[in-house]
Amino acid sequence: MRLVRVALLLGAALLPLSATAQTIAPKPDSTAVKPIAYTERTLANGLRVYALRDTTTTNVAVQVWYDVGSKDDPQGRSGFAHMFEHLMFKATRNLVSEQMDRLTEDVGGYNNASTNDDYTNYYEVVPANHLQRLLFAEADRMASLVVEPKSFASERDVVKEELRQSTLAQPYGKLFSTYLSAAAYTTHPYARSTIGSIENLEAASIDDVRGFHATYYRPDNAILVVSGNFDPRQLDAWIDRYFAGIARPTTAIPRVTVKELERTKAVRYTVYEPNTPLPAVLMSWHVPADRDADLPALHVLQTILSTGESSRLYESLVYRDQLAQDASSFLDSKQGTGNLVAYAILAGGKTVDQGEAALKREIARFRDAPVTAAELGEAKNEILTAAIKSRETAEGKARILASSVIIDGDPRTADRQLAAIARVTTADIQRVARRYLGENQSATIRYLPDTARPAGKTGDTITVASTVQTAPLQAPATIAIVTPAPEGQRIQPPAPAAPIKANLPQPVETRLANGLRVITVERHDLPIATAYLVSSGGQALDPADRSGVSSLAATLMTKGTATRSATQIAREIESLGGAIGTDAAYGGGSVDVTVKSDQLAPAMAILADVATHPAFSAEELERARAQQIDGVTVALKNPSQLAALVADRAAFGSAPFGAPGSGTPTSLKAITRSDVTAAYARTWRPDHAALILVGDVTPAQARSLAQAQLGSWRTSVAASTPAPASATLPAPRTIVVDMPGAGQAGVVVERPAIARSDARYYPFAVANTVLGGGFSSRLNQEIRIKRGLAYGASSSVDAAREIGSVAARTQTKNQTAAEVVTLMTAEMARLGTAPVPEAELATRKAVLVGSFGRTVETTGGIADILGEYVLDGVPLGELQSYTAKVEQVTPAAAQSAAAALLDPATASVAVVGDAKQFIAPLKAARPGTETLTEAQLNLDSATLK
Repeated sequence: MRLVRVALLLGAALLPLSATAQTIAPKPDSTAVKPIAYTERTLANGLRVYALRDTTTTNVAVQVWYDVGSKDDPQGRSGFAHMFEHLMFKATRNLVSEQMDRLTEDVGGYNNASTNDDYTNYYEVVPANHLQRLLFAEADRMASLVVEPKSFASERDVVKEELRQSTLAQPYGKLFSTYLSAAAYTTHPYARSTIGSIENLEAASIDDVRGFHATYYRPDNAILVVSGNFDPRQLDAWIDRYFAGIARPTTAIPRVTVKELERTKAVRYTVYEPNTPLPAVLMSWHVPADRDADLPALHVLQTILSTGESSRLYESLVYRDQLAQDASSFLDSKQGTGNLVAYAILAGGKTVDQGEAALKREIARFRDAPVTAAELGEAKNEILTAAIKSRETAEGKARILASSVIIDGDPRTADRQLAAIARVTTADIQRVARRYLGENQSATIRYLPDTARPAGKTGDTITVASTVQTAPLQAPATIAIVTPAPEGQRIQPPAPAAPIKANLPQPVETRLANGLRVITVERHDLPIATAYLVSSGGQALDPADRSGVSSLAATLMTKGTATRSATQIAREIESLGGAIGTDAAYGGGSVDVTVKSDQLAPAMAILADVATHPAFSAEELERARAQQIDGVTVALKNPSQLAALVADRAAFGSAPFGAPGSGTPTSLKAITRSDVTAAYARTWRPDHAALILVGDVTPAQARSLAQAQLGSWRTSVAASTPAPASATLPAPRTIVVDMPGAGQAGVVVERPAIARSDARYYPFAVANTVLGGGFSSRLNQEIRIKRGLAYGASSSVDAAREIGSVAARTQTKNQTAAEVVTLMTAEMARLGTAPVPEAELATRKAVLVGSFGRTVETTGGIADILGEYVLDGVPLGELQSYTAKVEQVTPAAAQSAAAALLDPATASVAVVGDAKQFIAPLKAARPGTETLTEAQLNLDSATLK
């Protein structure tokens, strides 16, 4: 979930805006978002096909959406549709298990799937020359999926680990994954969670699975969307060739027809759960189906309620009253009755009574009085900007159209809803609030730590009501069992076509007199632009006893300047449809905003003010400090997040790379205003900074904007910036943090690595991708695919200007934590003992190249890459040479880098979980293992003690 942070300069939120600071949102122009252009046809077997051509990209997105979701789970089989989603990546008559990954990830693309209450979708993005192969594969798994006992059992284990990871191990996992839906419905099967339960997953049989596929996975219950660079005639021919021959069953498709009863009496639950660092309260109200005419008004209402730092929940609960560490809402609209959900994760020392009263008060405001014209205009601009951003890629456009078809039955729904949102009035918002958001229509869940339960009392039980109606599985009387074709009879995917050459963006750089670099990348296909200001320094320069000070300074930059309060900053930037963000990384800081290009000039004025004139008021510091401490408190109860922090300290000790970048409760409490201003001064200066402008802007316009807003930026700080403090790196350690009752164990294996400028960077990056980059990487193969021990396993390289690290990580059930450590370290060692086969190396290079290619499809993605180049001291020309440098890595070079930089003998291991379930085998394998309780752990100390 999103963690929001805010503060206000000198309490000005309680006062009216000054005449000069008042802003009226620019009038939204829905014509700025061009309707999605598509062609549509329906095959004789009922498959609906949508094609969206875009020749500006070298990629193509293929999506198949089936009109079946968790609402269609058979009785006693909750989580069934989701588990079946996993099985669709196994074998077909012609494809071997996991071959979908070979056809996508191994050529530079990717694939994934998701299960929703109403649908299950499968989606891929690949270089456009691989389109025919993907169409062949999607048709084959629609028509001839192989469901056999081994893969069924393996994927069921994987789903169990996903459930433990997302629901049982994560703070508030049960609240959002299980309790929300169960409390919201009394009749409709939406009451059941999408991921289901361990018991229901265990109860599923292989015959159930086969019946489910035969019932729902058929051409007349699916849509195919192809978006990107393709030849329309060739596409039609391929679709006819691969999909037209799939038989259309004669049996009817079962449909959920039950209607959820209107709630006329408020319901309220109080539950006590372990691993709950702060109390929470959640409220939900029924809303009509997504196609309903009232949804546009509800969408605008929800945006006013919680989008951005000028939203009502943020301003009142988080900022003004400091009741909540996080307060937000979302509109979960569906084919049937959906929900508007509002929640608050309370701040330290606050109560659920206070949180519940505050949520009720904010909802009542919508019923009692119209919203302001400024709020209405701001919300519409925010929705408009988000819509433009969602259409930057072929995949994004495909997803919008497919969702419109499956949820609303009309591919034009998204465009029509945008037009309807532009017509929403203040009266419309008050009307829908009174119609749907009455206090007697609410369902409330008060979510408290188990330690807060009064002696001798139990909390309420939230389970799926016995009145919820679910249908038995209506499988055909006879089901054809598909088996893999014999080796000689298997039809192979067609060969790829000639690749399409990428047209990489060309940065144009100039420099102002004060030393500020101005970097521009033009893209005029959409009316959108990203401004990204970066400056070197950051967390690497934080004093040893002040970890988190750069992060706190970054937060405070948007919380007041010499002329604007925090509330004014938020209202002004969000009235333009944007959201200003600040960040502190190891090597520097950043401020960014993305807006419609016609709003770039006023957005730049606000960005420049935030970057160059932060006020750092004492009141703002106290507000931000309290919220950051609460955020850290929540993170420390997540096994995987805590394992990462422990591994950092174990690997780097007192070196800056080992310190918690967001700080600890102890370090944050010690920070003074002078610490914050010093941290800001160490990073923010024009001769260490670069303004990156990407999108619908020319270099001349960029320079003019930079000169106008940042040309007068000066600094009184001495020219030299202190280098990060050096420290002798500690000997490797294996550390266990005992978290009794944890739903899973977080496991991280980490060791120091190299700087970004090191000549071995590209061989190292490729070797790491072999190890843990992508679904087909060695770690994921060993841990998830072969053994079902985790939902996923990966590794990553973090290479900064002076130093770097490499870390392998996963989450697994507590009982298998020791086994997973052994598997991870074995794979790290193996990479240095023999060259990676050429074929495998080629696939991992493709992963890096493909990810890079997809990133540069968006304005924000290009800005992020260039920002990293600036902070890491990389020439901008790397944007053009990145692909070639990856491709030049040889097996010998990858092996050499792995032997030197992935050897686990110099790595530290951190395991956070219920230690009694894994400590014996872990100590047997690693005799020097140290064990700490949560109370004993000291992240402020280089020794962790």
